[in-house]
Amino acid sequence: MTVLPHIRWKLYALCALVFLLIGAMFALIQQPLHPAHAYNTHRVAAAQYKVLFDNAHAETAGNADWIISTSQPDPLQQNPNPQAVTDWTGGLSSWGVTLQKTGRYSLKTNTGTITYGTSGPLDLSNYNELILPEPNTLFTTSEKTAILTFVHNGGGLFMIADHNGSDRNNDGNDSLHIFNDLMNNGGVGTDPFGITYDIANIAKDYPGVDTANPDPILQGPFGTGTTSLINRGTTETIKPADNPNVVGVVYTTGSSNTGTTGVFIARSTYGSGRVIATGDSSAIDDGTCQSGNNCFNGWGDPQAQNGILYPNGTEWLASAGTTGTGSPTPTPAMTNTTVPATATTLPATPTVAPPAPTDTPTPTSTPSCTFWWFCF
Repeated sequence: MTVLPHIRWKLYALCALVFLLIGAMFALIQQPLHPAHAYNTHRVAAAQYKVLFDNAHAETAGNADWIISTSQPDPLQQNPNPQAVTDWTGGLSSWGVTLQKTGRYSLKTNTGTITYGTSGPLDLSNYNELILPEPNTLFTTSEKTAILTFVHNGGGLFMIADHNGSDRNNDGNDSLHIFNDLMNNGGVGTDPFGITYDIANIAKDYPGVDTANPDPILQGPFGTGTTSLINRGTTETIKPADNPNVVGVVYTTGSSNTGTTGVFIARSTYGSGRVIATGDSSAIDDGTCQSGNNCFNGWGDPQAQNGILYPNGTEWLASAGTTGTGSPTPTPAMTNTTVPATATTLPATPTVAPPAPTDTPTPTSTPSCTFWWFCF
């Protein structure tokens, strides 16, 4: 049979179209079923340090707002990828966001009894470091045992006190007395860290160092700093006779850098763990408290470097149980990786629904067609 020219042209065009469609379908079924999930797995890094901030001892009493986020225990539920201080809500959000952006940290907030050695997700055995930002209620006997055992076994403890009389919940105990009680009535003897908080109320000072002595708090992965802030705070007295590993790092104006009094930031070791003590919550206040609180930006005070000293201290403490050395882990170059890949903290990862399965026709008997492509 002779095919007319105009029919032959139509057949050629239809043939080309069918082959294009077949090629497109073949390319589609070669695509991965979960492309968004695959991308997210590539960019998410594992957290190296796990840090627990406490908010179970009146840390938000009165005008205080010493939390990294209103989302507790997991700040990632408020914003899984914070880049600015306002991405999380709380007077310590700058501290939290600074750590989170490195990709090395998994942060949580404790809102219950402090424990060590239980199966709870906020048990200290799951963390490298505990941060106590100006507690205003006494620790129970079991909590003191938990904290001191945690440190002795390799954990890090960051204690931030305030001035004498800063009893924000009017229960008769302020933070410096609470810390002295922890260190002297915890069942392990007197002054295990070699640090005692002074009963003092210093109006204003920019404590610093006479010379930039090598120290993991002064020089670390977050930069180099020398000066902090007191805006009604206190100091510590260090006692090497009680613990020969205690060190004064930052001192009040006029105090000797090698002395044992007038210390504003002290550090020590206890067992396999590490401890830092500071004397004023003004230094960690970033001025972005929840509505109704009156906060001040001591974290960003241009005459101090609190945004360097406190993160450096955090990393020195957290690395105690993981590296066993005094050298902080260098900060890697910033990448898109900002969210730790911990299964219990990551929000649900949005994924693209897999394409509908392509139904492959079951071979059947060939219809009576002159040309096979007419049968589609």
